[in-house]
Amino acid sequence: MTGYVGHIEDETLKNGFFRKVIFTGEHAQLVLMCIQPGDEIGLETHNDNDQFFRVEQGVAIFTIAGKEVRVADGDAVSVPAGTLHNVKSVSDEPLKLYTIYSPPHHNDGTVHKTKADAEKAEAAERA
Repeated sequence: MTGYVGHIEDETLKNGFFRKVIFTGEHAQLVLMCIQPGDEIGLETHNDNDQFFRVEQGVAIFTIAGKEVRVADGDAVSVPAGTLHNVKSVSDEPLKLYTIYSPPHHNDGTVHKTKADAEKAEAAERA
């Protein structure tokens, strides 16, 4: 893909997959996410990736370097490379967001339908 053009809010709200990469460039990657109520990404650190999040539906608790902040539709969060962070869905509806990794973090075209699929794929990558 040479770029992304689309209505990002609509695409994010339509997405039902835990993770769906929709654009990968040399220096950045655009990923849609859907986190089910009560579920979370899990604590993680991307040593080489800055990350930007934009929430389009739901309420989340972001934990960034040990501090918690509540965010909702319309809020944005930036996480610098090397920072321990987590995202937890805390509303009754799925949390719908998009994130931008810089540089790209996942293989182009990655789709993980569920968190379990994502965890399985990530374990295979580490092996």
